Amino acid sequence: MERGMNKIVLVTRKTRLQELIYKYNTLEQAKFYIEHMGVDFSDYVEEDRQYQKVLTQVHSIAERFARVQEIERSFVPNMIFGKSDIVIAVGQDGLVANVMKYLDGQPLLGVNPDTNRWDGVLLPFEAEQLKELLPRVIAGKYHTKQITMAEAATTDGQKMLAVNDLFIGCRTHTSARYDIAWNDKLEKQSSSGIIVSTGLGSTGWYKSVMAQAKRMAEIFNCGQLIEETIKWDDSRLVFVVREPYPSKATQAEIVYGRIGRKDKFSMVSKMPENGVVFSDGIEEDAVAFNSGTEIIIGIADKQGQLVI
Repeated sequence: MERGMNKIVLVTRKTRLQELIYKYNTLEQAKFYIEHMGVDFSDYVEEDRQYQKVLTQVHSIAERFARVQEIERSFVPNMIFGKSDIVIAVGQDGLVANVMKYLDGQPLLGVNPDTNRWDGVLLPFEAEQLKELLPRVIAGKYHTKQITMAEAATTDGQKMLAVNDLFIGCRTHTSARYDIAWNDKLEKQSSSGIIVSTGLGSTGWYKSVMAQAKRMAEIFNCGQLIEETIKWDDSRLVFVVREPYPSKATQAEIVYGRIGRKDKFSMVSKMPENGVVFSDGIEEDAVAFNSGTEIIIGIADKQGQLVI
């Protein structure tokens, strides 16, 4: 296959330094703000320097094998990916998750730009490894890890995928009011919202909620709270209700559970405004969840594919 027939989409993200310059217009003003707060500005500069260095290296290697199109992550939701595209995400783990849900079977490679700074659970490669990896991917001789995703669908036809987790609640993170149905159980609830996590997302937002539950169980001498590990490709999700409030009008019995392919899980909003559903921490890309809206949550038919 000739080089001209291949296309690599290189997905990037703004560094903290770039975000500051965008906000304060100049490097000098950004530096003044950070140092005025008593923070070491050189760390921002070094992070940006390292990222740009690796990004240049990745771009140079990729150009040897294919045409390269570079795109910043905020434009990914509007990007039309070609069926044969190869996608490389250079950034943090969250960037890989953000990109994956917009793909449809295209191989996704996660490159860790700074192994001293980022753990890189979803970033198994360093830039130099692309020299050997890309020819294999182009030839179709590579292995992928299947990633189970969650899907939220409203009754009016809107859909949203999640690689890590879904949040259903109030945009301002104040009390959310809704009806919740899980298989044959039904409740009226008021809470800080619900998190539905995939196996991949079980080390993210879900983990922080469970950490609190585990510690409280210890404090109240309820023994050790042991949760079952969910693998990345397991056909199940798990949900937790954040701070459910029991009252004369609301209940707090349905607070935790699993959602398999045969389970039914839905919610009906009782919020006149500010109700939202968003995925993977991207609150800007949300579906409205206001009074009367019903949302059905389950396992997505589409799976993510991460090259390993």
